[in-house]
Amino acid sequence: MTGHWQLTGMRLIALAALGAMVAGCTTPWDNAPFYGNAPSSTTSLATVSVPAGYYRANPGDTLSGIASAYGRKPQEIAAWNGLPVNAAIAPGQVLRVSPPLGSGSVVTPPVAVAPVAPAAPVAGPNPPGAVPGAPAATSGPQQGVLQWPVRGPVLRTFAPGSSNGIVIGARPGDPVKAAATGRVVYAGTGIEAYGPLIIIKHNDSLITAYGQNSQLLVKEGDAVAQGQTIGEVGVDSRGVASVQFEVRQNGQPVDPLAWLPKPGG
Repeated sequence: MTGHWQLTGMRLIALAALGAMVAGCTTPWDNAPFYGNAPSSTTSLATVSVPAGYYRANPGDTLSGIASAYGRKPQEIAAWNGLPVNAAIAPGQVLRVSPPLGSGSVVTPPVAVAPVAPAAPVAGPNPPGAVPGAPAATSGPQQGVLQWPVRGPVLRTFAPGSSNGIVIGARPGDPVKAAATGRVVYAGTGIEAYGPLIIIKHNDSLITAYGQNSQLLVKEGDAVAQGQTIGEVGVDSRGVASVQFEVRQNGQPVDPLAWLPKPGG
């Protein structure tokens, strides 16, 4: 990975990566996928779902940006789609983002399977473009790597297939803090199910999201420190003051409680 941040592309990837709520769910965040295609208000080719392992490009997407969002190399995405590595991507273009069966590549494991451990990071200066103090890429959850974004009761726990994160109760207007050092790749209100939303990228494999803010106090591209106030607590559709907190490792939802200090610790 290079240190260059393509903010426009990353913003569009973040928006494409967040889906709206699934009809019939009891809360607006249940089953709202972090990675998927954003819905359209009208029925068209863009509203037809793509198969698992594929991605429909949005305006401004680049091959390298899509590869980064799915934890792949641009060369891999290009090869799986028969494209040159510097190919321009057209809006609406459907691309394979996981290796074809029988290709000899390692298939991305399902959510319930732990991802393959990356090589151990080499001690030394931060690579170009890295945010100093960001947690190093890890092969699995590490208790206490992240900080609680707010202090309060856990109103909803993580449950694969039912909820993609946790909901933490708080008081309206309480400060929402960055769980770790990183860079803001999305800050906006483009996904109704999440309300005013902030997404922070901490390293090549770890991303956190903070939904249901009342105010956003950071913007895309901002470098943030662990514990820095990034927003203020808002209320959900039922009037409950809370923060929807999600953690993604290698593109897959993981239990935030496995990364946070134990309550009272």
